[in-house]
Amino acid sequence: MYTEQVMDHFMHPRNVGEIEGASGVGTVGNAKCGDIMRIYLDIDENQIVRDAKFKTFGCGAAIATSSMATEMIIGKTVQEALTVTNKAVMEALGGLPPVKVHCSLLAEQAVHAALWDYAQKNGIVIEGLEPPVDDVDELEHEEEE
Repeated sequence: MYTEQVMDHFMHPRNVGEIEGASGVGTVGNAKCGDIMRIYLDIDENQIVRDAKFKTFGCGAAIATSSMATEMIIGKTVQEALTVTNKAVMEALGGLPPVKVHCSLLAEQAVHAALWDYAQKNGIVIEGLEPPVDDVDELEHEEEE
């Protein structure tokens, strides 16, 4: 069963679309379920996320987590955006069914991948940021071990 917040972000997703000339773009997927999430960031000269948009091919939970993740990082510094975890996204949505936790991992990793792209384009290092994974299914197996 989905929470009211999950249903609201699925039925009325925020920040859908693309950002032309984005500062950073991150795409991640989950080969097991077929979800693909792309996040676009517009970051200003002070390293503040001015805007974030997403395009997600996936289930309602994937759309809801994309929507919530973009809401959570707009207005934040790059360093603050990096601290938005899958658990924080799930909490903000009032929880997800266990079988849908991977959707929140997709959201976290898509944000990280977009930040990685931004750092690469600008030749900077964002402390604590690791290279993105292509398939979040790899992360799920690491968490299970």
